[in-house]
Amino acid sequence: MTPLVVIAAALGAIALGTLLLRTYGARGRVGRLLAVTPSASVDEARALALAGTRRYVRVNGRLDADEDFHDESNRPLVFRRRRLEVRRGRGWRHLDEQVESVPFRLREGLEALDVDAEALDVGLVTLVRESVGTAAEAGDALEPRLRTGLAPDATLRLRIEQLSSVEHATVLGVPVATAGGVAMTAGTGRPLVVCTLERDEAMRVLAEGGRGRPVAAAVALAGGLVCLAIGLAWALVAGALT
Repeated sequence: MTPLVVIAAALGAIALGTLLLRTYGARGRVGRLLAVTPSASVDEARALALAGTRRYVRVNGRLDADEDFHDESNRPLVFRRRRLEVRRGRGWRHLDEQVESVPFRLREGLEALDVDAEALDVGLVTLVRESVGTAAEAGDALEPRLRTGLAPDATLRLRIEQLSSVEHATVLGVPVATAGGVAMTAGTGRPLVVCTLERDEAMRVLAEGGRGRPVAAAVALAGGLVCLAIGLAWALVAGALT
């Protein structure tokens, strides 16, 4: 075996993982970013922002806010999104969306980074509360403007995603300097991601219940990156010895 064989195998594994994730569209891209984005501390992210360096990084910490709001179970929330969708063939079409949010940050010890909640879209990865029923079953709970054009037997899905001020989270984004400090936001062509789940669980949520493809993709990407590093190091050492 030669370094070129290892490098070729690594590139093949990375290509396979990328193709598997692309079958999930934008959510698959979020899964890929969770698997490969380099980590940084809050201090390192702050230094990047103050230096004007636009770099997409992963930062871990605890969500925090000066003022939160509560859900029906009295959980302290910083962000809540309710999406109503209607079944169309094998997929779902967006009908309505409602977002509640307060300014919040990611805290690591005494240091913190603001999170640009307005940039949070497909990158929200957390446990989803979901209910499915028909338009007739929704009854008066469905606003008249949304009921127009819907058959009584149309299948509806309500999905609720929320972030709590007591949760630990991983935030992927570009740290930028703002008037109030430093914030994590979307940038370099990539979305802002806020994930409150372990990697395997996050992949399951992104795949909407399926585990096989996202886990296989994560393994292929991680294994490919490791093999690529080994192959390149081997090639450098072999070149130095010849």
